Amino acid sequence: MRKNNQEQLEKLRHSLAHIMMQALENLYKAVPAIGPAIEDGFYHDFDSEQKITEADLKKIKKEMFKIISKDFPIEKITMSIDEGIKLLKEKNYVYTLELAEELKEKREKEITFYKQGDFINMCKGPHLKSTGEVNMEAFKLTKIAGAYWRNDENNKMLSRIYGVAFETPEELENYKLMLVEAEKRDHRKLGKELDLFTFSDLIGPGLPLFTPKGTLIRDLIIDKIQKIQKVYGYQRVDIPHITKSDLYKKSGHWEKFGDELFKVKGKSETEFVIKPMSCPHHTQIYASKPVSYKDLPIRYVETTKVYRDEQAGELIGLARVRSITQDDGHVFCSPDQIEEEVGNIVNVIKEFYQSLDMFKEGDFWVSLSVRDSKDLGKYLGDEKLWDKAESTLEKIAKKEKLPYKRVEGEAAFYGPKLDFMFKDALGRERQLATAQLDFIMPERFELEYTDKDGLKKTPVMIHRAIAGSLERFIAVMIEHFAGAFPLWLSPVQIRVLPITDAHKEYAKEIFEILKEKDFRVELDDDNENLGKKIRKSKVEKIPYFLVIGDEEIKTKTITVESRDQGNLGQMSIEDFLKKLEKEGK
Repeated sequence: MRKNNQEQLEKLRHSLAHIMMQALENLYKAVPAIGPAIEDGFYHDFDSEQKITEADLKKIKKEMFKIISKDFPIEKITMSIDEGIKLLKEKNYVYTLELAEELKEKREKEITFYKQGDFINMCKGPHLKSTGEVNMEAFKLTKIAGAYWRNDENNKMLSRIYGVAFETPEELENYKLMLVEAEKRDHRKLGKELDLFTFSDLIGPGLPLFTPKGTLIRDLIIDKIQKIQKVYGYQRVDIPHITKSDLYKKSGHWEKFGDELFKVKGKSETEFVIKPMSCPHHTQIYASKPVSYKDLPIRYVETTKVYRDEQAGELIGLARVRSITQDDGHVFCSPDQIEEEVGNIVNVIKEFYQSLDMFKEGDFWVSLSVRDSKDLGKYLGDEKLWDKAESTLEKIAKKEKLPYKRVEGEAAFYGPKLDFMFKDALGRERQLATAQLDFIMPERFELEYTDKDGLKKTPVMIHRAIAGSLERFIAVMIEHFAGAFPLWLSPVQIRVLPITDAHKEYAKEIFEILKEKDFRVELDDDNENLGKKIRKSKVEKIPYFLVIGDEEIKTKTITVESRDQGNLGQMSIEDFLKKLEKEGK
């Protein structure tokens, strides 16, 4: 049912992109570029001689209402590639014409168009049956922005209008309420308020600087993952930040990520680049010595920075950056070890996300990303190995009782994968952890192991990420918890608050006990009133603060205030430590 709803929403949103473009053509003779459905809505890029601003959105929506009211049939029309190119030339649709001519170069014979009223443009679809199927009260135009044609800053800057769309007005209203809450939780706002990270114009966009508190959060995440996965035999490795370009040419990443690579110019004539990913480096550690089947599986893990030259307009706080800290791991194994190794990765993912209270029924699902059965030619590797790999991943998903769905066409070109999709506190879906099978890179790098019969075999490579990009993961966690992190992830776990100078000595005793137990604790002995100290602790979202006054000294207790549960009353320090132990530090 969910799949059908999603497909219907995609048709609705894609159709609204075309309806909006028809309105822009009617009003401003705008020239269309591309207009896809996206998460929560749609957008359309276009070129217009007349400057269009936010103030024009109301007028554009009014024109869209007219088109919807006329209930134009949305017709799919298939043409020969030459007929399609001729039509696009006649309409002077220079942008879609460029795409059509590229399809002709690739020897495509036919292309599809969609027509509604007087508007027609090249498009793969899918769409609704008619414009009248759109509920006029269930969509909203949200903003206008600039966008380079084909996302290339060397091309012309076009205009882009975004919209959101749902099947019912109630869903749209709920979305608006979610946006209000999302604004409160925005990681860029909270990150500054909680003193976690900053940016500098002198350093450049997309290059975050983490403060002591933000760095501590990063370290806590890394340490937690390392502690969980250590029992499964993962060994830490370390690699340089630059490499000869030959490495990525051999791996295939040069062709795929060439435009996103930072080049390094030095005295040497050798061409160097800053690494955009670490998996090719790990293959070279594997290849550095002979490997027997007895050595497998080999498991490498590290936390390392990679760098990608993202477009400046796409950078969003920590969610999209140029310096990316990867929680990266790779397993080299034989085909018959895949099941156990992926199962171990699932166990690590499960334990880690349980510590965040996110691995709960209804709060996540798993995409079993497999080949597109209609286009098997775009996947590399032996078909029988693919069949086995896909069935193995499905077997693991069933064994672990994961809420999985087979999603065709989402496999990487080098192998199938399990992608873990988590819902945050606002119901937004986030793809975080993953386990990916790779048959291609070991072949490209001619990796080998000697099997029990003395024959040379190629290992399977498993890419695994638990948190993925630490920057993006921290952005998601800030917004999910609204900055109120669980105890184990809070930079400051406890603050001790003496009411007056007379209470400082006992407060310091409590502070030292907690510090000795390895809690992250602060003593606020500033000469300020208690109310101000409590407000400060609440603003900083500290999980516990302990009030020390006359009564606490007299009874040798502490008054415990909880960020999440309120005033817990007086208790002994021993009982408080037992409570913390149960909660998990």
